Amino acid sequence: MNWKMPSFFTGLSMNELAKNFFEGLLLLVPVVVTIWVAVLVFTTIDGWLNLPIPGAGFLVTIGLITLTGRLASNVFVKKLLDAIEKLLIKAPFVKLVYTSIKDLIEAFMGEKKRFDQPVLVRLAPTSNAAAIGFVTRSSMEFLGLLDHVAVYLPQSYNFAGQLLVFPKNQVRPLEAESSEVMAFLVSGGVSGWPQPAERSTV
Repeated sequence: MNWKMPSFFTGLSMNELAKNFFEGLLLLVPVVVTIWVAVLVFTTIDGWLNLPIPGAGFLVTIGLITLTGRLASNVFVKKLLDAIEKLLIKAPFVKLVYTSIKDLIEAFMGEKKRFDQPVLVRLAPTSNAAAIGFVTRSSMEFLGLLDHVAVYLPQSYNFAGQLLVFPKNQVRPLEAESSEVMAFLVSGGVSGWPQPAERSTV
């Protein structure tokens, strides 16, 4: 049996085929990875709870988290959670893990959000090079650093970042949505705002 290339591939050069391949890769990889991560989360939580129905563990977990948040407004439950928190912060290593995770979650989702002040920072007083980040501490007097602020600089395609301290005169606030700035930084500058119709010839 002779195999024939599909008609929509015939007459295409190798450059055109390569371009089609990378376009397909660009379309499929985000979809496949997102589905894979979702399936992994579902199956992992199902395995923890040992439930026979696929996805039931995930739904139960979401329900328990929502119920906990709902009950947190109850005086008795709040006192119980406060007592558990006091026990956790008494152990040195446990305190470090607990407070770090809690502060990180509150920085993104809590009432006291920390990543809500996007800024442009000059890396040196005499340099035109600058970085985009978020002010997380507007005062560093507790370290004896007057007129300084703490700026967190997220890394692209990574969950990591760097915390640097700059003089206030090197920091300029940006009039932009924090979520857009974060998307712009984490994606390496390719997401966050609509792309212009034509590329700049810098």
